[in-house]
Amino acid sequence: MTSHDPRTIPLRPGLDLEVREAGTGSSPVLVLHGGSGPSSVAPLIDHLASDHRVVAPTHPGWNATPRPDNLDSVPALAAAYLDLLGHLGLDNVTVIGTSFGGWVAAQAVLDDREDRISRLVLMDAIGPVIPGQQITVPAGPPAAAPQGGPLAQAMAAMRAYAGPTMADVGMLPRLSTVTCPVLVIWGADDAVVTPDFGRAYTAAFPHARFELIPGAGHLPIREKPETVFTLLDSFLTSRARTTGH
Repeated sequence: MTSHDPRTIPLRPGLDLEVREAGTGSSPVLVLHGGSGPSSVAPLIDHLASDHRVVAPTHPGWNATPRPDNLDSVPALAAAYLDLLGHLGLDNVTVIGTSFGGWVAAQAVLDDREDRISRLVLMDAIGPVIPGQQITVPAGPPAAAPQGGPLAQAMAAMRAYAGPTMADVGMLPRLSTVTCPVLVIWGADDAVVTPDFGRAYTAAFPHARFELIPGAGHLPIREKPETVFTLLDSFLTSRARTTGH
């Protein structure tokens, strides 16, 4: 497990971020979880911490954390995480986002005016409107989940960020401006966003590679962790770009 408990970082007035940090390597990694919450990326944090400094915030609204009223869109959340990188003094950062976190990661790269991000990894990510493709949102929380409990709070937060369509109609064409290397990992059996969605997402970036993982669904990090780790380790040790975007 990770060796650091979450700490609260007062990022700006009215916004405290709960952040888990692990590892001490010179190559920082920002990990952004999806709708399933911080626990869903715990194996990823544990693996990366052996060679990297890992920063893994909890999106405000998950795990009983407060979400300020003005934090009500994906661009606003991405801006908070760019501020976090500046607050921590991190550069040459790899950003890894799963599902909803992938949308936030892609938005952060688009809005990275200070050129802090050097690589992007998307896992079964949502975000752009892909013609002919749609997001199949699970019908609802499990029957065992108490109404108004943690899962309901997280889903309400995601709706606040993502909006009713769970997509950004203007994002896809903007991805052509991203010059950093991008790795897109996708579960072959993903029923939320299909591999064809992932392939179209990948094709929108100038420098992206698509990797399909057989036997995995929407959360390959849980279902096929060793395959994900192999792909990530190879990507993270490849030479980073040297020019800005």
